[in-house]
Amino acid sequence: MAQVSALDLGGEKQLLQFFHEPVRLHLLYKVPHRGFKISDLISKFDQEGRFVVIVYLESGTMKGGYMSKRPGFYCQEDRGAFVFEIDHQKANVFPVVKHHNSIIFNREKIGFGGWLNIYSNKDNTLCVDVGFDDTYTPTDWSDEFEVSFMVVELHRIQSVGDVLLNPWRELSWTEKERGSLRKNLVSFKPACQSLNQIRVLLMGPPGSGKSSFINSVRSVMFGRVLLLPFIGTATKGFIKKLKSYDIRSERGGKPTALTLCDVLALGDGETTDLTVRDALAVINGHAPNRHKFQSESPIKAETSGYRPVPSVNDQIHCAVFVLNACQVMTTSDDLTETLRTLQAEISDLDIPQVVLLTHVDQVCHAVQEDVKFVYSSRILQEKMQKPAEVVGLPVSYVLPVKNYSSELSVSCNTDILLLSAVHHILQAVDDTFEDY
Repeated sequence: MAQVSALDLGGEKQLLQFFHEPVRLHLLYKVPHRGFKISDLISKFDQEGRFVVIVYLESGTMKGGYMSKRPGFYCQEDRGAFVFEIDHQKANVFPVVKHHNSIIFNREKIGFGGWLNIYSNKDNTLCVDVGFDDTYTPTDWSDEFEVSFMVVELHRIQSVGDVLLNPWRELSWTEKERGSLRKNLVSFKPACQSLNQIRVLLMGPPGSGKSSFINSVRSVMFGRVLLLPFIGTATKGFIKKLKSYDIRSERGGKPTALTLCDVLALGDGETTDLTVRDALAVINGHAPNRHKFQSESPIKAETSGYRPVPSVNDQIHCAVFVLNACQVMTTSDDLTETLRTLQAEISDLDIPQVVLLTHVDQVCHAVQEDVKFVYSSRILQEKMQKPAEVVGLPVSYVLPVKNYSSELSVSCNTDILLLSAVHHILQAVDDTFEDY
């Protein structure tokens, strides 16, 4: 079973601020206060790398030390070492002053000068001493021997390259946040009382992830990844009809206020792809559900099921352009023209528009490892400009998402990113229709 660090998000953020470049923590070993000895901890150090040792005191304070290189045995000079103290009120770092003997590392002890020493006592029980000397920047730490502690953790420090220390958008990555976003979707009621459902139309080129987004949102609500037949990788797209999908609170549960609508893919031309004329017919509510798109037969009054006077509940209430982060940089001029024409026409209808940028995990290694880095990724921050430019909307209207594709089970952080995008879409509709 994977070990879970006792370090909460606030403490992690404070600790990471002690480093001059973006890094992340990788837990190597977690030692409870009883039943382990110093040799257990020492054996977990990798042969190379940088390391942080954290001691969680029973007082609620964390004290620890950083090694900028893997220590050899006995005393070692480490010019990058520091010790630190973090509690709910403050976070202090104390850089090394006297580099010689700044790290003590042998079979019996791990030490940071006279400040923090971890060792086994005569009963072969792990112990912690706290104090201070002139090895590190002076502080008011007092000498305490065999301090009461709960856990000792060893972390490897890993560079994250293009991950920024401060995210360019804020989002909480907790189970509580996932539950809150899901609850908000289930309980959402449109501000415009005449709206029974919020109908959201997804439009994009083949492979953009329109259908996968629908499948992923439904997977979030059901708590498991759904395997549905309309998901695929065909170069011309799988969807040929207008299809509407009610998003339910759970399998067999009541529909939420959200309906996601899928259509034929947009393309470089209008011979076999969704035309601007047909897209606008769908948005205005003229096209019946399950209408099959045919390039030689555009939607018109003679079309079977055509609604000549659609109600507000037949219409689309938000247009979502779906673009693939792996392909957006090479969007053709023809597709760009189609997207901008649609954007201009939809703007005249006073319907809110957003952009979903999919496959974000495939353009940044850090995000591929964990989607919680999506708003800290320098690469993605730069890529957000292109979809905004292609469609003709501000960057603030671009929402990055990761669809479920290869996974067989849902994950908290992916759910949060998907639900956050849904939340922004619903808010955009409410903001637009509030005065109706």
